[in-house]
Amino acid sequence: MEARTIFTVGLFGVRGKILALLCGLFAAISAADSQADSSLESVPSTLSSALSQSSRYGLFDLLDSRSVYGQGVFPEPFLVDDSDGESNEARLDWFHAEGQDQGSDVVTAEVEKGFGPLTLELEVPYELDHSLNANGTHSYAQGFDNINPGARCPFYQFVSNDGLIDNSVGAAIEVGIPTDSPLSKNTEVVPKLFDDLAIGRHFTIQTIEGYSQLFGGGPDGNLETFEYGFVFGYSIEHKILPIPHVEELIPVFELQGYTELNKDQPGHNSLLGNIAFRLNMDNIGPVQPKLGLGYVFPIDQGARQELHWGIYTSLVFEY
Repeated sequence: MEARTIFTVGLFGVRGKILALLCGLFAAISAADSQADSSLESVPSTLSSALSQSSRYGLFDLLDSRSVYGQGVFPEPFLVDDSDGESNEARLDWFHAEGQDQGSDVVTAEVEKGFGPLTLELEVPYELDHSLNANGTHSYAQGFDNINPGARCPFYQFVSNDGLIDNSVGAAIEVGIPTDSPLSKNTEVVPKLFDDLAIGRHFTIQTIEGYSQLFGGGPDGNLETFEYGFVFGYSIEHKILPIPHVEELIPVFELQGYTELNKDQPGHNSLLGNIAFRLNMDNIGPVQPKLGLGYVFPIDQGARQELHWGIYTSLVFEY
């Protein structure tokens, strides 16, 4: 959880400029795409209003059955925590990172199960770290990181009458259970908020932010961190780009970071970027494989202290 997370509206400086540029670019292309898409036909306002009212459900009618949330429209993120609803999913990721005189490999297995709009997940990561000592020797540390059960659910949805704008806002919780390995000593609790926005038939923007607190002793005990991240995706269907056995190609761009709130470095920030793609393959029986590959790079000085570059591979099975 400490490495995967989450976006704040209060971003400034380079983060704010990047976000504003990407939002403007995606919105402009999406507007052009929606005008060219013959499937988005106008609907009489009275009929649209009636459909909108009849589609509301859930607590205080805050959810909308027309929403694409949980229907596979949003791509599975890499660095950033997943916020879309899932029915049945299994996932295996490998992240290799290299920094100055140090490196790490993290293999993560994950399963997710949906119950209506509620999604439950369990994440089990195993990590191997290595570093170069001053005397030229290498030090190694390996073991299971925190085992992370979690849950997420939308609490409000808005779908425009023409379906162009589809927005789901929700809450999530993740708890890191320590394994008492050399890399896992503290319990972590992270409540989160997320916002999944689909614009037209192709563009998606996922944002998530959370407050992390570590419990227990050691140098990291009682550390509080604000985590943030967002994911831009653009869906290219097979009929547009006919790659054999590929149902959908989704280029993805992520920003993921955190800001320490207390302890020795309050205000210390780390921001990573990830340029990636995901291939949603043809079904094999009841299972759909989704392959992903990303290049991770530091954006600010805090991130450059942790890594110089990284490769992220991801294999997802939906069933």
